[in-house]
Amino acid sequence: MPIYLPETTQTSSESLTPRQIVAELDKHVVGQAAAKRAVAIALRNRLRRQKLAPDMADEVAPKNILMIGPTGVGKTEIARRLARLAQSPFIKVEASKFTEVGYVGRDVESMVRDLVGIAVDLVRAERLEEVKAKARKNAEERLLDLLLPPGPPPAPGEAGARTGDSHTREWFREQLRAGRLDTRVVELEGREKPFPNLEIVSAGSVEDLGASLKDMLPNLFPGRSRPRRLKVPEALEALTQEEEQKLVDMESVSRTAVERVEQSGIIFVDEIDKIAGREGGHGPDVSREGVQRDILPIVEGTTVSTKHGMVRTDHVLFIAAGAFHVSKPSDLIPELQGRFPIRVELEALGKAEFVRILTEPSGALVKQYVALMATEGIELSFTDGAIHRIADFASLVNERSENIGARRLHTVMEKLLDEISFEGPDLVEKSVVIDEAYVNRMLADIVKNEDLSRYIL
Repeated sequence: MPIYLPETTQTSSESLTPRQIVAELDKHVVGQAAAKRAVAIALRNRLRRQKLAPDMADEVAPKNILMIGPTGVGKTEIARRLARLAQSPFIKVEASKFTEVGYVGRDVESMVRDLVGIAVDLVRAERLEEVKAKARKNAEERLLDLLLPPGPPPAPGEAGARTGDSHTREWFREQLRAGRLDTRVVELEGREKPFPNLEIVSAGSVEDLGASLKDMLPNLFPGRSRPRRLKVPEALEALTQEEEQKLVDMESVSRTAVERVEQSGIIFVDEIDKIAGREGGHGPDVSREGVQRDILPIVEGTTVSTKHGMVRTDHVLFIAAGAFHVSKPSDLIPELQGRFPIRVELEALGKAEFVRILTEPSGALVKQYVALMATEGIELSFTDGAIHRIADFASLVNERSENIGARRLHTVMEKLLDEISFEGPDLVEKSVVIDEAYVNRMLADIVKNEDLSRYIL
């Protein structure tokens, strides 16, 4: 169920029991109790491990999970929600996008590098939030220096020139905070970036080399000074960002990010069924077993070199997923099978689950569309009959064509509300009720025509 919400949980993951973790997941994902139970235990075991003595903690390997189930039933969403609940660095990768060493394409170690990059962004955002107030204060002082008229010469033994007296400075501060100086223009020192059109394309094992060259170029070719003329609000924002960069120690950020990846990182490997098989011959799938063998050391535990330092993957949690329509888990190489001891099968979704998905989660589709239309002043509401009818049509189309699970609801809802979404700003009657008759009028003819429903729904 690919509904993704911006809010973050307020509950500390360290205090959550497996039962409470499942309850949190229930707020966003309908059904799939076995999968939720498995990831809840995996998360709790990770917290238990952190309380062990260091020598014992090193011996406790993460219990990686293999999710088996069709598309659109909640595999990715469960993993993503778990990561947000645990406040862990999380990345989703598709196994089919990797190639065996020696072939053109992404190498498997790039998933670890990408995860470290995500962790660096998370830690940096946290540090920026910590220094936000101080950076704003410093930026305000610098801006006042630019706004204030020059003061008297410095007294004997006093370094630097003074900019206005304290009374004048406080008066300007009040004016600045009240927004009365917003139309004023100030000049900030700036530096023109060298080689603005230079772009380094890197992939695979040369990713870090490309990133390092990008970092080095500004020092090798510093560019030339170019003052910027900005209005006061824009200048304050620019100065705040500069002060934030000064206050955040990026070396500390990198160290913390690497540690967080090693201790709590989660890598979700989707479409693992696409690389299952041990064909030994030729054709486009010749590297599938090779990809499995390349992934194996990462899952077993190895050290990967990144631009932020060496990263050990021994305690990264891997969650693999696949539909396994054509292949089966036993088609994976035995060594890789053994690294995913927990296996859960997710159930296909039907009408009953669709009704719940439309209404129950905190970010349910019906709630989303009601909120969207409310921005136009439209009071949109759905009857129970309409919701059941939408679920009926979604289930029917899934049966007749490719079963894409809950993702079908997005397509059906878009078609259903096409007129209202387009005409919304011009509607005279701002109260709109979606009932069973409306759903039938908008969707029945399309669903009846199988050829048409394949292309539209």
